[in-house]
Amino acid sequence: MENENHMRTIKSYVVRGGRLTHSQQKALDNLWPRFGLNRQLGLFKLQEIFANKHPVVFEIGFGMGDSLAQMAKENPNLNFIGVDVHPPGIGTLLRLIDEEDLTNIRVVQDDAKLVLQESIADNSLERVQIFFPDPWHKKRHHKRRLIQAEFIQSLLPKVKTGGEIHLATDWENYAEQMMEVLSAEKKIENIFGLEKFATKSDRPVTKFQRRGVRLGHGVWDLVFKKL
Repeated sequence: MENENHMRTIKSYVVRGGRLTHSQQKALDNLWPRFGLNRQLGLFKLQEIFANKHPVVFEIGFGMGDSLAQMAKENPNLNFIGVDVHPPGIGTLLRLIDEEDLTNIRVVQDDAKLVLQESIADNSLERVQIFFPDPWHKKRHHKRRLIQAEFIQSLLPKVKTGGEIHLATDWENYAEQMMEVLSAEKKIENIFGLEKFATKSDRPVTKFQRRGVRLGHGVWDLVFKKL
């Protein structure tokens, strides 16, 4: 309990306001029982949840869910777990799952740190992806950023040997911090070379990326493999 209370004091997100549309609320009411997962139930039994042994991709912060749904549609031999806290995005993702008849996504509404700690077994994830996390761009707020050494160290045991961590941001300063944090870890290596950002990526373009490009931001991807 003490550790859980500590984790709750360093949440990496802010629950923003946003009224649910009718379709989002309907999706939450009707589809959550089938596609939602609850941390309080304990360790997720992934093979039972998905009824197969396909590799599992864990996404933290999927926004409105459009890119995650697209990845699931394009990769039927992968299973996806998406974690977010914002009801409108969760409702939209559930609606997309239904519209595209996707069976390889499950959704969690919770703090991803606690989900990893309590519900994900060690050596069970093929990839962890975190695309365009909150940059907390003011210097005094940098300590609130998700990508810190402590978080990566807690995440690594959950990833299989040979599995990947894929990060992306449109804030150069945050990209540099991500590179510094990941490069310092001895259990992972940069698949594009020492301190090099990814030169290509097969992930879909996200809403946040399009917004960043409109604002004149660059985009930086990092892909590291667990040794």
